[in-house]
Amino acid sequence: MLIPKKVPYLYIISKIRYDLLYVLVVGAIVHFLTRSFYTYLPEMPLSIPMFMGTAISILLSFKMAQSYDRWWEARKVWGAIVNDSRSFTIQLQTFIDQSFSPLIRKMAFRQIAWCYVLGRSLRGLPPLEEMEKYLEEEEIIKISKHTNKALAIQQLNARDLKELKDQGEIDSFTHVHINSTISRLIDHMGMAERINNTFFPVTYKMFLHMSIYLFVIILSISLRHVSFIFEIPLLVAISSVFFLLEKAASHLQDPFENKPNDTPVTAIARTIEVNIKQLLEKQKVPSPLKPDGFYIL
Repeated sequence: MLIPKKVPYLYIISKIRYDLLYVLVVGAIVHFLTRSFYTYLPEMPLSIPMFMGTAISILLSFKMAQSYDRWWEARKVWGAIVNDSRSFTIQLQTFIDQSFSPLIRKMAFRQIAWCYVLGRSLRGLPPLEEMEKYLEEEEIIKISKHTNKALAIQQLNARDLKELKDQGEIDSFTHVHINSTISRLIDHMGMAERINNTFFPVTYKMFLHMSIYLFVIILSISLRHVSFIFEIPLLVAISSVFFLLEKAASHLQDPFENKPNDTPVTAIARTIEVNIKQLLEKQKVPSPLKPDGFYIL
């Protein structure tokens, strides 16, 4: 996630450098052709590219709004994960007798692992990497057999909770109460997976790019009487605004792609780890994740 810090201009330009290169080439070719065959071409009034530019702006506004909705929904899902992770740990400490403190610690550490595993799974990274700090070796072996590693972790917690109920260590109300928190965490996981697995129509992006290139061609024809050294920079400057907005929307629409605009799932998981370890009164508590330049992952 980008933080309130100046984003380097080179980073911004690098995202659209190929698009601007294409605009430069297309603009130069169209300028050469219009100058060579201007006697066969009708006059192209500026109102035509102006109308098309307005249409492109509307399409970009729609895409930006839809992309931000996806990004904000992902952020709300992870905000709910933070809340329920804290509640889950406090419920374990409150409802289960302290004689079971090793089990409480094990289940709380599974919750920490669950947050990291879910974030890494959404980003397409190896889910169980470096999870030895939170999970036992036999647990990792069991979890590795599952396709959905995060779901397998919650299954282990649910089984331990059921075992406590079967042994009479917790009553039915306590079991239902804690189990409902586990169910909510699984619901949050499903919401995040839905966002991650539902792709924004690729044809929409293709149509936008084609529209921008067509706009550049029409604008270049309208400016055929303008000097080449002024026309090309003008085409590049105008088209860069459209390409930047489209690129920003494309990054927001996929909030789990491990990019600077992403939902900061790793930083959120670290915050949850800090909170849970402090609730467990652990001595070694990691520091919150710091930004990497102008963004935090």
